[in-house]
Amino acid sequence: MQPASALPADIARARVRVRGGVQGVGFRPFVYNLAQRYRLGGFVANDAEGVLIEVEGTSLDDFVGALRHEAPPLARVESIETEMLRPRGEVSFDIAASRGGAVTTRIGADAATCEACLDDLFDPTSRFYRYPFVNCTHCGPRYTLTRHLPYDRANTSMAQFSMCAACARDYRDPSNRRFHAEPIACPACGPRLSHPIAAIVARLRAGGIVAMKSLGGYHLLCDATNEAAVGELRRRKGRDGKPLAVMVASEASLDGIVEASDAERALLKSVERPIVLLRSRGALAPSVTPGLQALGVMLPYTPLHQLIFHAAAGSPAGRTWPREAVDLVLVATSANLGGDPIVIDDAERTLAGVADLIVDHNRAIVVRADDSVTAIIDGAPSFMRRARGYTPRPIVLPRAVPPVLAVGAYLKNTITLTRGREAFLSQHIGDLATADTVRFFEQTIDHLTHLVGAAPIAVAHDLHADFVSTRFAETLGLPLVAVQHHHAHVAAIAAEHGLDAPLLGVVLDGYGHGSDGGAWGGELFRVDGPRFTRLGHLAALALPGGDAAAREPWRMAAAALHALGRGGEIATRFADQQRAAALAAMLANHGCATTTSAGRLFDAAAGLLGVCAVQSYEGQAAMQLEALVHSPRVRSGGWEIDAGTLDLSPLLADLADNPDVRVGAELFHGTLAAALADWAAQAAEQTGLTTVALGGGCFLNRVLSEDLAARLRTRGLVPLLARQLPPNDGGLSLGQAWIAGQLIAEQEQR
Repeated sequence: MQPASALPADIARARVRVRGGVQGVGFRPFVYNLAQRYRLGGFVANDAEGVLIEVEGTSLDDFVGALRHEAPPLARVESIETEMLRPRGEVSFDIAASRGGAVTTRIGADAATCEACLDDLFDPTSRFYRYPFVNCTHCGPRYTLTRHLPYDRANTSMAQFSMCAACARDYRDPSNRRFHAEPIACPACGPRLSHPIAAIVARLRAGGIVAMKSLGGYHLLCDATNEAAVGELRRRKGRDGKPLAVMVASEASLDGIVEASDAERALLKSVERPIVLLRSRGALAPSVTPGLQALGVMLPYTPLHQLIFHAAAGSPAGRTWPREAVDLVLVATSANLGGDPIVIDDAERTLAGVADLIVDHNRAIVVRADDSVTAIIDGAPSFMRRARGYTPRPIVLPRAVPPVLAVGAYLKNTITLTRGREAFLSQHIGDLATADTVRFFEQTIDHLTHLVGAAPIAVAHDLHADFVSTRFAETLGLPLVAVQHHHAHVAAIAAEHGLDAPLLGVVLDGYGHGSDGGAWGGELFRVDGPRFTRLGHLAALALPGGDAAAREPWRMAAAALHALGRGGEIATRFADQQRAAALAAMLANHGCATTTSAGRLFDAAAGLLGVCAVQSYEGQAAMQLEALVHSPRVRSGGWEIDAGTLDLSPLLADLADNPDVRVGAELFHGTLAAALADWAAQAAEQTGLTTVALGGGCFLNRVLSEDLAARLRTRGLVPLLARQLPPNDGGLSLGQAWIAGQLIAEQEQR
């Protein structure tokens, strides 16, 4: 270094702070190479707040501009702060050791294998040739192998693998794309696969079921064209009719099994590699998606997946083989049994009775993460499940709030932790119905809290006192904020859209505990930040048998007949149901609770049309009803609105007498959308509000969502659909956190 007094006048030094998703994405080598380009001295280091840089030279403005505009593909730069310092005469630039402190940065999500690593994977001259764990700073595992921050090898499950000389050389070489790639490994020093690729493919071709360890847990795989194999997988897993997702070799293999738009293909090929729901051509085994038109499809996202399809294609030389269709299509479903979380270890014990072959490796999975599930709805991506590839990417709130933990609901649970304007939504946890899932829920809270580094000062939970998540919140010894279920649905959509203003909300779901203690689920709200007004609801229907009515749509059909004054038809119409006569008597005596649930309205329609009398999985009746629709139709006079209550009795009466199931399904969807638009338009006229959030699990229905959104726009209203999180209970914790954060901020101001 030179004395400052001896330096040229145009030499300057700056401290540059970069915040966002900038660890584990090749940002430090990127900075190093920029410093070489602009001939700057100084250093770059990971620390608790992101990336810290000090640079000295004559081209600081150009350097700072390039930081934002040329950042690595996986980096998410949210802010760059610059502070001028006294020059020190430093001319060399180094990558310094990571620094500790209170964590305010974040780790990136897992990313699909990049093209450069695929080149290595299929290059016979590369030391990574056919190595199933090849990765670099632009791809590979992140969140699922990270124990805590900073994101360094020592803090991941790769800590046990000492780098060989070649990997260590790449790791230290700033010109190499594996420079500081924390999971770097090769056959000489890295994780090992338990079985040869050829043996895996042979077992699949022979109709076997394979359990294979992937990024966030084990998959159960079988040949999706083999009806016997798919049926046996269902039997062993105990999954009766719920649709299964499939994986294909490449985009070239899509057209034989599905129809896919340009937007759907782009989503499939995105670095997150989610499952995308596409229209099936019916080319696979019928048991893959019984009774449905939508098929969940994903592309390979790990080198191991690529090697399996490469072997299935005959192990051709070169990199062009994915341009041709590969005949092997794999069912690829999460390896979980009885509602438990996806298996991440001890598979020999857990999956021994399920899989014919268990393919393991010795890189530990630190964090479970199911595959994310998406669809293009109303022209843009929407989530059914948000997990691998997206978690723990934060959602930016409309404004900063105090640190709050939100524990979600009972079904499709997620948790959210806020830090300033960032809301960290966990991966999909699942239904809190088993001890293992509750344990996963608690582990997720512990891991995310440590990873985010924010100590919550309050806990938000659902209004339902008996939810497992509510009871857990009560054990934490922190102030509690109870949030009404449907209010949280609207707030979640407002939060992800950055909306900090009053809005209307139409919420359609199966169940949420109402402020009056009732079973709500078809709601029209005005939401003013942390407060709401219930402007209306669907006309109540009886709920015969309580929870049994949610499993058996014929019961809701019977309730609809009773409401229409046609209770005398129940026993004969549902003569194949043993409890039909008793249920008719119970309804006649008004001996059951009522609900405003839209989910139960879908069940009533499906039951009246004979689409589904008894469900084997949640939402089956509604999904099969949607699958019948070619083009929605509107029944003139099919609804009435009185003092905020939306009554669809005229429509239900038509369905009860309609022998054409497809026409009935189309009338139900079209009339419901038109009625909801009318309902929301009246509320908009009364309140002067024009923005309408569409929340709740019923908006996973593409037909309803797109039809209603179009009708609202025609009336001059602005529909908001969930985009960064699911509209169902998988996004509920974000709404809880946003509401609680606003309430606490108000209290602090007072």
